[in-house]
Amino acid sequence: MKLVENQVLEGERAAYGSKETLFRNCTFQNGESPLKESDDIEVNDCTFAYKYPLWYVNNAKVRNTHWETMGRSGVWYSKHMLIEDCVIDAPKNFRRTEDITWNRVKYSDADEVFWGAKGIKITDSYAKGDYFAMNASDVEIDNFVLDGNYPFDGCSNIIIKNSKLNSKDSFWNCNNVIVENTEIEGEYIGWNSKNLTFRNCKIKSHQAFCYIDGLTLENCIIEEGDLVFELCSNVNISLANAPMSIKNPISGRIKLKGRCEIILDEKIIDPSQTSIIFE
Repeated sequence: MKLVENQVLEGERAAYGSKETLFRNCTFQNGESPLKESDDIEVNDCTFAYKYPLWYVNNAKVRNTHWETMGRSGVWYSKHMLIEDCVIDAPKNFRRTEDITWNRVKYSDADEVFWGAKGIKITDSYAKGDYFAMNASDVEIDNFVLDGNYPFDGCSNIIIKNSKLNSKDSFWNCNNVIVENTEIEGEYIGWNSKNLTFRNCKIKSHQAFCYIDGLTLENCIIEEGDLVFELCSNVNISLANAPMSIKNPISGRIKLKGRCEIILDEKIIDPSQTSIIFE
């Protein structure tokens, strides 16, 4: 593998189309798209100081590297990439990518990240930003903290474990979501979605889980939840507590520990189609 080391690379497309190259302790600045159309590269201990550094890149490993604020829109249309022990301070990244892995990534300005991406794996990472992973698919996440609203809108095939989401309006318009051992704090979770499963989760939310077809909650806690499960069908719910109120579930089974207000409007739903059990 060719080595490029201790260099300041300037100008547009400074290392365009690089093949089988290791960049070590380099700074990419004052020029767009420095590594565009590159294949089989490694980037270690480097700095991306300007826009669009890794577009249309295949097979890359990026370690101990910093995206500065102007390194925005850094990875678009790229495939098969490992991002490890990196700090990212630039928004609108990882758009329409495929097979991207994050390990120990800290992302301070993660607005509009992973839009339209397919094949995302995230472990031991942190991100702060809104609209995370809109319209993404095939997502696997473990030990992730997200501070940002409206994540995972329009997503499909998601598995999230051992994480914390401080996020309003998460999991809207989704299909096939599994969330386990995770804390979620935010309003209006899961609306207009299909096939959502939450296991051993602690959820603090106003009007969570409404307009869903196929909702499973196993051993979850919903704090401050009012008017939950509105117009949800095919529910299988077992809570370790009772929310403040439940409104107009369409069908299924709901098991609660404790009591709460139950609102059933026979003009809208058939109450006989939902079994509600208090323990």
